[in-house]
Amino acid sequence: MTNKLPKFQDKHKICIICEGNEEYEYLNRLKELKVWNEQYDISLVNADGNGNIPARYQDRFQNGTYEVVLVFCDTEKKPREQYEDIKRKINEFHDVDNAASEVVIFGNPCTMQIIIKHWTDENIKSPAKKVNAPLIEKYTGVENYKGRADQIKKIMECVTAENYEDMQQRVSKLGTDDSVNGSSNFCKLIKWLKGDDMWIYEINKRLETL
Repeated sequence: MTNKLPKFQDKHKICIICEGNEEYEYLNRLKELKVWNEQYDISLVNADGNGNIPARYQDRFQNGTYEVVLVFCDTEKKPREQYEDIKRKINEFHDVDNAASEVVIFGNPCTMQIIIKHWTDENIKSPAKKVNAPLIEKYTGVENYKGRADQIKKIMECVTAENYEDMQQRVSKLGTDDSVNGSSNFCKLIKWLKGDDMWIYEINKRLETL
């Protein structure tokens, strides 16, 4: 009797550069919940601040390990200088005017805009943690939120596969203009990681320099 070994197929290797702890822990929680298509092997990098994002992005892109490298960050408050600087440096790196629009996933004014959608339609209007603390406590029970590691961990424990479905519906209703408060294109990442792999080839084609 012939012993047939299973065929092992390589998964699509994707890297996501996360601005900081909130972004990293949130995406890591979603990885743990296995809400994405299993064909994707996703590596997360904590940039430890938006000023480090361009260098992390360039490094991961150039090392050739990943099929696509994405960025997950917030826009902060106006005039959003650091956010605009991230986009400018990514555009210059690829020498493509709109390269950043292909790879940057954002939450305006902050990533909590996306996370809070697991429980409510209410929008975050400020990046200030003190301003958002009452809303966060209302839905997660975490008091006086300041972005500490233990607080982020407790919030992530409230993120489930069930309310991930609710978040998808709510985020899909947000505008995708990154200059408008209360906007996010996170629905794009959801769609990508849920479906087939054609988006990877499309992004890379658009990132090719002329």
